[in-house]
Amino acid sequence: MLVGEADYKPWGHYTVLADEPNHKVKRIQVKPGQRLSLQRHVHRSEHWLAISGEAIITREEEEIRLTPGGAVSIPQMCWHRIHNSGKEPFLFIEIQRGSYFGEDDIERKEDDYGRT
Repeated sequence: MLVGEADYKPWGHYTVLADEPNHKVKRIQVKPGQRLSLQRHVHRSEHWLAISGEAIITREEEEIRLTPGGAVSIPQMCWHRIHNSGKEPFLFIEIQRGSYFGEDDIERKEDDYGRT
């Protein structure tokens, strides 16, 4: 995935804003009513900053309502998911930190699109 190139998924899309050896930054938009898989990562942690819309974040057993200006951190190996339960797209910035940022560093536990 090249910096500035959009990648479209069934739940929405993302654009990579920066891809460096020690971090990666994505602009992610989740369609209304959609959610990402319940997943975790071995090699990275993530920090999310909400820009517009609102979503329910699952972090292990905790549910967090995220609105514009709000932020949440996801440690390595923590099960997490984003669910846009609203009527507008949910837009957020994801900052990944760690040793590896490939899309194959995703372990899925549940997925609405059959990717487990």
